[in-house]
Amino acid sequence: MKLVIGVLLALTIVIAGFGQAVHYLWNWLMPALFGLPVVTFWQAVGLLALSWVLFGGWRGFRGPAARRDRWTMAGWNKMTPEEREKFREAVRNRCGEGFAAGPAKP
Repeated sequence: MKLVIGVLLALTIVIAGFGQAVHYLWNWLMPALFGLPVVTFWQAVGLLALSWVLFGGWRGFRGPAARRDRWTMAGWNKMTPEEREKFREAVRNRCGEGFAAGPAKP
């Protein structure tokens, strides 16, 4: 129970801190630079949430590892030689010869 309360408290502090930072920075810069209107604190929190959704959020929370696995060395090692060649061919078709070498050997 203490852990849940601690996490909720920390999350509230983080949202309030980042929201306040976005609020002050927006109202300081955007009206003067671009003629945009000032925003309220809650609009700033909304902008912050929207930016997290659109631009990838926190770097540590990217969803299930299965979606990223094919781009990691572990995913490369799980591929059969035929799958690797098919992947290289797809990269060659999209990007050209220089990008299709596969990951560097350690």
